[in-house]
Amino acid sequence: MVSANDLEATLDQVRANAAGAVAGVFGPDTLTWRIDREAVIFLGAGRALLLQLAHPWVAAAIAEHSKTFADPIGRFHRTFDIVFAMVFGSLERALLSSRQLHRRHSMIVGEMPETTGPFAAGSRYHANDVASLRWVHATLVESALMAHDLVLPALTAEERERYWSESRLFGALFGLTADDLPADWSGFAAYTAAMAQSETLTVSPAAREIAAQIFAGARPWLRPPRWYRALTARMLPERLRAGFALALDANNDRSVDNALRWIRRVYPKLPDRLRYVGPYQEAQARLRGEPQPDWMTRCLNRAWIGRPQMDVRRKG
Repeated sequence: MVSANDLEATLDQVRANAAGAVAGVFGPDTLTWRIDREAVIFLGAGRALLLQLAHPWVAAAIAEHSKTFADPIGRFHRTFDIVFAMVFGSLERALLSSRQLHRRHSMIVGEMPETTGPFAAGSRYHANDVASLRWVHATLVESALMAHDLVLPALTAEERERYWSESRLFGALFGLTADDLPADWSGFAAYTAAMAQSETLTVSPAAREIAAQIFAGARPWLRPPRWYRALTARMLPERLRAGFALALDANNDRSVDNALRWIRRVYPKLPDRLRYVGPYQEAQARLRGEPQPDWMTRCLNRAWIGRPQMDVRRKG
């Protein structure tokens, strides 16, 4: 378990290695900013969510404690708000977001409703469990890079090592220590590959139900397009794709290929103001000394995090 004291110890490491009070944890010269600023990373959001749901503890916690069914857009905003505050927020904002996440997780405890994979019915789950946090962190890191490389030039081997080194600092914001995470990219790739084949990831009935409701959309106009559902299925390990009962036939494959062909042609030509996410643009404005993000950045922030400004201190 990651205790409040454990978290503060890792946050001391974050402060020691942060780019600065204004630049935040990472800063403009990092690969983390270069990758996470791209709106195209949303292509991997469905994959990350399903991989998290494939962990029975995560699925049980979401089914019992989350408002995902009633408010899928709200969950989208809350997730990106936390991640973008950690990545693009000032140092104070990133640390605040880390503590808020830990406090929220500390209230998410319960019992497994049924035996799923290696987890017996009645066994206790805890959202601040190290193994669970390590997996959630891994899904975010790997899915963002996969989505980036689907559309933009892939990172070199050296850049992947740098990206993983920065991701270990991102993990510290979850309360994960250096010993909790693989030392290098090859170790990280081995960990995710082993998890994909491990019974630790077992799609439960609760996970299937949550996934089905999210991809069905709370309203018809919120339903993800067929090509996005098919792309998410393609990005999953085959075993988990079958667990979620996601079809990947010739028609779906064609829809994905057509969508990616169009995105790869159009996306790199978009102006930066449309291509880069609002929190990144707010961070750049902060570095320029501007007290408030402009109207367009505020609009983009509403789309990504559900509110106009990221670096506003909130209670809780």
